[in-house]
Amino acid sequence: MGRAKIDPITLSTVWHSLISACREMRYNIERTCQSYLISQLHDISVGIWDAKGETVAVPIGLPSQYLGGKFSVQYILNKFRKNIYPGDVFLNNDPYKGYCNHLPDWGFFRPIFYKDRLLFVTLARGHMVDTGGAYPGGYFPNAYDIHAEGLCIPPIKVFEKGKEQKEILELIWNNVRWPEAVRLDNYSLIASTKTCEDRILGLVKKYGEDTVLACVKEMKNRMEKAVRSEIAKIPDGTYSGEAATDDDGTELDVQVWVRCDITVKGDELTIDYSRSDGQRKGFVNNVFMTTYSRACASLFLFMDTSLAEYHNEGSMRPVKVVMPEGSVINAKYPATVGASPVCVGVQIMEATATAFSKALPHRAIAGWGRHRGHYIFGMDPRIGERYVQTTFDSDGSAGAVYGYDGYPGAATFNALGSVTRGNAEEVEIRYPWRIVRYEFAKDLMGQGKWRGAPGTEWEILNEGGDAAIATGSSDGDVTQAPGQFGGEPTPVSIADIIRGEERTRLKSHRMAQLKPGDRIQKHSAGGAGVGNPKEREPEKVLDDVLDEFISVDVARVKYGVAINPQTMAVDWEETRKLRAVS
Repeated sequence: MGRAKIDPITLSTVWHSLISACREMRYNIERTCQSYLISQLHDISVGIWDAKGETVAVPIGLPSQYLGGKFSVQYILNKFRKNIYPGDVFLNNDPYKGYCNHLPDWGFFRPIFYKDRLLFVTLARGHMVDTGGAYPGGYFPNAYDIHAEGLCIPPIKVFEKGKEQKEILELIWNNVRWPEAVRLDNYSLIASTKTCEDRILGLVKKYGEDTVLACVKEMKNRMEKAVRSEIAKIPDGTYSGEAATDDDGTELDVQVWVRCDITVKGDELTIDYSRSDGQRKGFVNNVFMTTYSRACASLFLFMDTSLAEYHNEGSMRPVKVVMPEGSVINAKYPATVGASPVCVGVQIMEATATAFSKALPHRAIAGWGRHRGHYIFGMDPRIGERYVQTTFDSDGSAGAVYGYDGYPGAATFNALGSVTRGNAEEVEIRYPWRIVRYEFAKDLMGQGKWRGAPGTEWEILNEGGDAAIATGSSDGDVTQAPGQFGGEPTPVSIADIIRGEERTRLKSHRMAQLKPGDRIQKHSAGGAGVGNPKEREPEKVLDDVLDEFISVDVARVKYGVAINPQTMAVDWEETRKLRAVS
């Protein structure tokens, strides 16, 4: 390849074209897939890597699904070597033989050639409605090993030279519970990779191979320079953080801890998880790729926000991630990993964010409300077919950051807002459950100078038949996400099954049977706070009371702000007395 001169306009055009190609992939998936998880909740990620497997464009998605995608790409390139051709598509979901996340996340990889030369690889990964295993959905707490959690698919060709490998796909679809649903979502993901290929080839034809590759090289170098500059602003030293999940789903009521030590030296840093707990019997274990992904994602949260959409391989060059094999953050085969995106996955980000908050107090980030998801599976009497429902709808909200309150309604820290809630109408159309209550909860957040966003009151009624609920993708009944610098942590969350006059507590990582007429009620904590609550401006406290985010009592006790309940105005004299005492 000859040396190509790059002018700023061409560089910007190529760079943004690659980012736009990723966004178009995501949009196409959302418009053509069928599952609630992908079409409504957006549990998908896409990206572009070069022929060496280095990251080129990853503008939006769930960090655990794609930010460490370079390891999957490199695994495929090494495994198939000279057996890769235009028109090939590879499928992979195996955490151990392919560097993937957990088994429900299926990734489709398409190599992109120009004039018989491999230039790029693109990935579209989505959470399937089912992936086989002992129970529908893939979050079974007591699986014997990862094979009980579902199909483990190492990198295999499902298209070769443009020809669909029907027998392979049919074998896979025959081993999931909703083969037609999975088939349609698979085709949606595969089609999106073809869109990306078309966009990239159009770009190469317009500007030339040398110019596009030179732009990619410059993109990486610029991001490395930018991230090194940001790291250099952090005072040298070691900063620590920790966070726990309720239990591992097998050894119940025993917390599992992630501990993080970040060492900064000049314009480089090491993120070390060596003090974390050992590998667990239960399904909270993370693997190498997912921990690496969350470590980098946590770092990027503390960078200049103008860099957010542009991170690539250059962003990762100044970063070293240490994770001992055989630990809960780098488990060995055949450890189960089903709950890892939520339980321990979230804690990796909480512990890392706490450490970075100590290093950069003016960018401190508090924990978000813990994920309150579940799988409900049963028979829908309206159509006489089985169903499985997965949701983020009952989550709390985001934690505060220095200078800003938490963002209301954002679902799960692990996804950084890229997954969303569905809507009540869609739930009631798809599933035999009626939404009884769905609203923000008063006083259910960590208070602070900048408070967490509010929690959620969520209740649904079973209008179908007998069913079961698995709360594997849930956390926060016992442990709390951390606040920062005097801000309160998230409150604990509560879930109940209500059957007539009887109320039964439904804890995380459990399974329970459901009857017609049962109600599930969740009291889901919001985000944590940043800063001393007594330093919050009284006018903002009053606004929170008027918006019914907090009560008059919380305003007085937690914030030292007296509000007259008749006039709903701040009693300034009483407020000065309250704050003088504190």
